[in-house]
Amino acid sequence: MRRRTPFTAATTALGVLVLALVAPTATSALTGSHNVQVSIEAGLPQSPAAAAVPEAAPAAAAPPTASSDQTPAAAKQRATHAAQRPSRSLTAGRVNLTFTGDFIGYAMLDRHTGEIIASRNATRTSSTESMIKVWLVADDLRRAAESGRTVTPDELARASAAIRHSDDGAAQALYLAGGGNEVVQRMIDVCGLTDTTLFDQWWSRTQMSPRDAVRLAQCVADGTAAGPQWTGWVLSEMRSVSGSTAAEEQFATTGGGRWGIIDGIPDTLARTLAIKNGWTAIGADGNWHLNCLAISDDWIMNVMTRYPVDNGLQYGADVCADVARQLVTPPAP
Repeated sequence: MRRRTPFTAATTALGVLVLALVAPTATSALTGSHNVQVSIEAGLPQSPAAAAVPEAAPAAAAPPTASSDQTPAAAKQRATHAAQRPSRSLTAGRVNLTFTGDFIGYAMLDRHTGEIIASRNATRTSSTESMIKVWLVADDLRRAAESGRTVTPDELARASAAIRHSDDGAAQALYLAGGGNEVVQRMIDVCGLTDTTLFDQWWSRTQMSPRDAVRLAQCVADGTAAGPQWTGWVLSEMRSVSGSTAAEEQFATTGGGRWGIIDGIPDTLARTLAIKNGWTAIGADGNWHLNCLAISDDWIMNVMTRYPVDNGLQYGADVCADVARQLVTPPAP
């Protein structure tokens, strides 16, 4: 189990609070209670920034000479396919959850229109944990391509491990190589994040909102984060995330991460879903900080939570799946 050593003793009195989160104002927070019964009313507000912007590593992970997904012909083909496919698999309506924890928020970006379905507290922040690793990888590969530097096999293996197996050591190496705080600041600047703040020399404690999380994922999906040479590779690695929440697949610095949103959507969509979750049991506040991030052809979704460690990892995975199940409908035949 991933567990961050406590810096301070923190306890919170239990209470019961019934909250209704109504988009699009995105201003209220779910705080002050461990037991929260949530009824989330979703709308389709426009997000200016989003609309304006977006085992060991396998030996077969070889550096691409160019990403076929990023060529003009491929982009035109995707646009044509998107225009012809049935209506987007989004449901604007009420998300009903019985949630025990300090915080839950979500955002969902329509990749065709730039619109966002979001909880009213979607601008409130929590720590990213391993969710940010996709940026650490993308930033390293883009900068290598821009400078003409060849990515070494060891570097690519670290990048793969950071995404597929959520390897903390691999992520830390990429973070330090990129300049530490400068890596997170580039993410904020390049992806147009407005709610995110860095934590000095500690990537996992970067504070990010659900709204910014979908902007980050769009930045990855549209090729801005990793650049034309590496975007296809990064998305492929995200589709290849492996492992469950089972204790035997969770270790101190790595862990299985194929759960959450992907478990709440139809199999036909799950097969091509690109994901990167983040999860840590934090002693300072006694909570799991658990986040789910997913990119599909049609939409991007993020769910961020904080809830008591005693509830277990699977609890948060189920919450992410439940939100996805209520927001995503099967595609029309």
